[in-house]
Amino acid sequence: MTSTIISVLLLLTFAGFIYYIIKGSNLMIGFFIMAILWSVIGMVPFNTAIQKVFAEPALNYGPTIIYIVFGSWFGRVLVDSGIAPAISETTNKVGKKRPLIAAILVIFVTTLIFVSAYGVGSVIAIGVILLPILLSVGMPRDLALSVFALSIGAPMYINVVLFNQIKAFFPKAIYGGKYLEFGIVATLIQVVAIIVFLILHRKKINPANAEKNLEIIGAVDADQAQIKSVPKITFIIPVVPVFMNMVFGWDAIPALTLATLLAIFLTGNGSGWKKFSDFLNSTIKQSISDIAGLIMFLMALIMFSGAASINAPRFKPIFEAILPNSHLVLALMLGVLAPLALFRGPLHVWGAGAATAAVLSGTGLFSDAFLLPLLYVPSLMAVSTDITQSWNVWGLDYMKVDTKSFLKLGIPVMWIVSILNELLVYYFFGR
Repeated sequence: MTSTIISVLLLLTFAGFIYYIIKGSNLMIGFFIMAILWSVIGMVPFNTAIQKVFAEPALNYGPTIIYIVFGSWFGRVLVDSGIAPAISETTNKVGKKRPLIAAILVIFVTTLIFVSAYGVGSVIAIGVILLPILLSVGMPRDLALSVFALSIGAPMYINVVLFNQIKAFFPKAIYGGKYLEFGIVATLIQVVAIIVFLILHRKKINPANAEKNLEIIGAVDADQAQIKSVPKITFIIPVVPVFMNMVFGWDAIPALTLATLLAIFLTGNGSGWKKFSDFLNSTIKQSISDIAGLIMFLMALIMFSGAASINAPRFKPIFEAILPNSHLVLALMLGVLAPLALFRGPLHVWGAGAATAAVLSGTGLFSDAFLLPLLYVPSLMAVSTDITQSWNVWGLDYMKVDTKSFLKLGIPVMWIVSILNELLVYYFFGR
């Protein structure tokens, strides 16, 4: 009886947490409070809570933070060295006379850059270049923003920074081998879906509206922007970390370090000790600043994950009763229910879905290798088109687009992508 009451109280606090998130309250504070509540309600002994909820999870997450730091640094170097802006500018020149081709090139370029780049700072730095390009070919503001946001979300399957964030729930999952094969195919599926989505909306592209839309967002023409010239060979640098992992089996840290140093020296930022030192210091400081809030958020999240894992056995009978035993049925179910990840809902691992992930992992009903991509798919639907995602919030404000239009355009395409990619999860990990 006591166990039933505790389970009900835990579920009630979870429901309250969902409401808290929907109201737009601070997630870091929310997760920390939930860690305390689930420790108290779950009757976790005080010393156990101190050690297993607040100490060990945070300390064990240290290696993941290192991955995030190096990934953020690499992303900052891509932007500040001029590589990312140069790729963007080249796209503009190549596709200027063919609006649809230019827009498709922007999709490819955005995907390429965010294979390794991450964070709202990088998105803003690239967005203020690429979004005006989309507008300059006559694309409506809402369509341009959706195409850009969806293109950022596509490569997140293989973005080492984001992968290591979700790995907090599934520590046995490995970035490499079969997962990378899955991630690349999933990325390509989303890219193809974005291109089809763009082609279906091609009649909305009207060059006559370009000047008006650029004026609305206060953007200058891309030709007037000062873009640093960099060697064309540097355009392949964003994919170097993934290449080194897939071909040579390198860990992300040396792979990211190699790619970062290549970016610095091939762009001339390493010519001379002072110039190299100054560039190194400035990019490191900025990259750490970019993720400072994220790191503290993840600390609170992992503490809640610790509390949820301790309480997971209480939910095991419930999950055994309601979850299908078939990996295929479960994958299809999460694909169909993927919109529940929106607004930081119960399928968004960086929202209310943190409890879903922690409890599912703690029950031991399915392997981490299967669960990580299973919950990654709906979470990336939210990353791609949710209005609570930080860079999407920036995009809505910058492009002067209303939330209804943004959701209306993005949700249908991402829903289809989610179902297809969940089938892919079954193909790679569930058979």
